[in-house]
Amino acid sequence: MRAVELFAGAGGLAMGVSLAGFKSLAVVEWDKWACDTVRENQRRGYPLVNGWPLHEGDVRDTDWSAIPRDIELLAGGPPCQPFSMGGKHKAHDDKRDMFPATVQIVRTLRPKTFIVENVKGLTRSSFANYFEYIKLQLEFPEVPRRAHESWFDHLMRLQTEKTSGRMHETGLTYNVTATLVNAADYGVPQKRERVFIIGTRSDLGIDWHFPEATHSEDALIHAQWVTGEYWDRHKVAKRDRPLPPKKLLRRIQALTLKKPTALPWRTVRDAIADLPDPRTRVASTIRDHKFQDGAKVYPGHTGSPLDQPAKTIKAGDHGVPGGENMMVLPDGKVRYFTARETARIQTFPDGYVFHGSWTETMRQLGNAVPVALGRIVASSVAQALVESELRRLDAQQSQKSKKAAA
Repeated sequence: MRAVELFAGAGGLAMGVSLAGFKSLAVVEWDKWACDTVRENQRRGYPLVNGWPLHEGDVRDTDWSAIPRDIELLAGGPPCQPFSMGGKHKAHDDKRDMFPATVQIVRTLRPKTFIVENVKGLTRSSFANYFEYIKLQLEFPEVPRRAHESWFDHLMRLQTEKTSGRMHETGLTYNVTATLVNAADYGVPQKRERVFIIGTRSDLGIDWHFPEATHSEDALIHAQWVTGEYWDRHKVAKRDRPLPPKKLLRRIQALTLKKPTALPWRTVRDAIADLPDPRTRVASTIRDHKFQDGAKVYPGHTGSPLDQPAKTIKAGDHGVPGGENMMVLPDGKVRYFTARETARIQTFPDGYVFHGSWTETMRQLGNAVPVALGRIVASSVAQALVESELRRLDAQQSQKSKKAAA
């Protein structure tokens, strides 16, 4: 199955797509440092990215003539700063809003499916109309915005089109599903909430549903405070185990009566337990595992507890935002995550290296889609595509059999 990746960054979603069995026909990213990261891994022969046709440049300037129409998947995470909780919240007034470009590429390539990822801030009430506008543009890519037409007037026209139902009968349309996802619920050691917008081409009859969560906070609480299995696995002596938080006592009591069926949320400790302390000499032998001094706690920025999934890894405008992307040690002190620890939290494999300074690497990681989550979502789309194709072949064979019998 063929795929094109837009806004690929350091390759998180694109690697997930590759792991799901798709072959990349084009991987597009404008940022030089992120492209250097991909090129460095290609130079080192890293298998997942080795065959990627990397295009450094703006997706709006990319020549798509060599890409066949009807590819199986278009995937990408348009720049999220216009909708980020920590950004300037300009949305459609922000020049970095790449949703219009994404819609244009959907219109050009007519992919069978698409995966679009973005920040939770997109779902805020202040962006409600624009979020609806994004989804309707993706549903009806052949109803483009007219010259001098405001985005809101275009929204009204798209809503009228949807109500009429004409395009679903005659033109290129997609069944679009938007889901807010917490990465921790899928085995990523990070409480990272993101919106996934999945589109399946209407004429193909693809039956797709977002994958069910596999991990839960209840299961982590059970492993830590009911059975103690979590502490046993990490060889934490009983005298060194923290007391359960008072706010969890009722939940712990309830969980003693009913064990959760899901797997436990993965924690920071789960992710980095086998990495040496970056302040030790042995850490210098591990790529991207260098200690960075200067981490400080201040209101609203208190770091990630060791025995919980990490808080959302953030990019910041120029690398690491102050007070973020740091870990709370058992003695209450804090330190910054190293780039390798952050890569673990973002589920990049250890063999994948990063190009640039620590702050530049952390920016790339903060912008990335966790590889494991990308694989899960892309695999569900791949399965739906295969099932759709099998149904088409069965129907074709049935039709031949009927003609032969007649």
